[in-house]
Amino acid sequence: MLFDVVRVRTGHTAAAWRKTLADELATRPIDDPWVITGAAVAAALGLLLLVLALTPGRRHLLPMAATDDPDAPQAVLDRDGAARLLRDAALRVPGVSHADIRVRRRRINARAQVAFRDLDTVRNEVTEALTAQLDALALAQVPRLTVRARRHGP
Repeated sequence: MLFDVVRVRTGHTAAAWRKTLADELATRPIDDPWVITGAAVAAALGLLLLVLALTPGRRHLLPMAATDDPDAPQAVLDRDGAARLLRDAALRVPGVSHADIRVRRRRINARAQVAFRDLDTVRNEVTEALTAQLDALALAQVPRLTVRARRHGP
């Protein structure tokens, strides 16, 4: 339709389907069932397009930092994959028996269960390990990191 409008604006004649549609819309009354159906379909499509425009796409992906090459494609990392890498980094800290990592777009929540050693020491070491792993991931926007440690229950 946009192509046809541009053609008319540049001096060409309108397409036959557009002339027919304009004549039909000009001669039919507004309460005609076909006009009401067409308006309902157009409203539903408009609402769908509005919803699609307002919902962010690819929420499960974290964009990585751009390289120096402007022609290089944008790399992304799956949030579940990032969570697994961070969990492995937390489990490498001595004293951590279990780690639960939740990666969101703007925040990372890490919970570590400590089997032995001091809680504050382990929490600091887990924070350092996760920060180092986040630096290695090279994300475009590094989420805020929250680390909690608790004793491993019996």
